Amino acid sequence: MSRLFAALLTCVAAAALATGAALGIVAALDATPEQQNVPLVTFPDPPAHGPFSTPGPGAG
Repeated sequence: MSRLFAALLTCVAAAALATGAALGIVAALDATPEQQNVPLVTFPDPPAHGPFSTPGPGAG
């Protein structure tokens, strides 16, 4: 009977520890501020008119 009680107590303790760890991780993730969505690399917009806007005679 004492082995059964020890096994049951171990299972309950493991479940409580796992639940506490999960809640702690969620709380830590909620505590961090949101990061700005800023791209690391930006490219300039191509010009609206220029030598590459109209295909030449060799295109196609």
